[in-house]
Amino acid sequence: MNAELAILERDITPVGRDYEIVRRVIEKISLDYRNQPSLEDLAAELGETPTGLQKLFTRWAGLSPKAFLQAVTLDHARRLLDSGMPLLDTALELGMSGPGRLHDLFVTHEAISPGEYKLRGEGLTIRYGYHVSPFGIALVMVTDRGLAGLAFADPGEEQATFADMSSRWPNAEYIEDVSATAPYAGRVFERSRWRSDEPLRIVLIGTDFQVRVWEALLRIPIGRARAYSDIAAQIGCPAASRAVGAAVGANPLSFVVPCHRALGKSGALTGYHWGLTRKRAILGWEAAQLQHGN
Repeated sequence: MNAELAILERDITPVGRDYEIVRRVIEKISLDYRNQPSLEDLAAELGETPTGLQKLFTRWAGLSPKAFLQAVTLDHARRLLDSGMPLLDTALELGMSGPGRLHDLFVTHEAISPGEYKLRGEGLTIRYGYHVSPFGIALVMVTDRGLAGLAFADPGEEQATFADMSSRWPNAEYIEDVSATAPYAGRVFERSRWRSDEPLRIVLIGTDFQVRVWEALLRIPIGRARAYSDIAAQIGCPAASRAVGAAVGANPLSFVVPCHRALGKSGALTGYHWGLTRKRAILGWEAAQLQHGN
């Protein structure tokens, strides 16, 4: 971990600890949803007071642990998804107010040409930095054309995450530059800065097929989900569900290109490159945004 990140973590330790507590709450709810664990049960397991946990979780998610449990209970979500009901309708059935004036993260994108992609990043300068996010440490990568990479890491996994991302474009030049990546991190994780008149500029670096899949993911609105087979049909390759799944897993722009909204054929929350618990956390966070409709 570099000195800048160490200083950053020292200054925002409560935020980093918040995510760890929230992560464990979500994991507990996901594994024990049939027993509907109470606030007191969750607090006791985490060594927190019920009041402290209530305030912390509500500050992070915008709703209480009890409301969050109702919103993301897996057996209910799977049942509804299996019947063809989208996530937004699931939220409405749970008594949420609906999207209101809510809009998704506005982006404008371009794709690296196939010829450029074959160079595996040769001639490309990628600046990177680590930032605190609602979903753990975020590795942000940018080029002079826009945001090119966004990945997540738990404490101690920063170098492994960087190795994973940099292996996608091994011939690029990498420069650690938090000052260059901070504006992008702010745009991504601060909801008040999601503006249609100032779209976030991103660049998609992948094969032609991968880019087509990622563009399809960008068209999935917040609060909804698509099966791999639906995405395959949308891009004109109905027999390519497995290849679509691979492209979803290779998405270099987690959260921004919403691969977390891609589900298995049965509607189950299938694997996520940065951890299934993190996928649940992102979907739950989005459910909270829908409830408040801001």
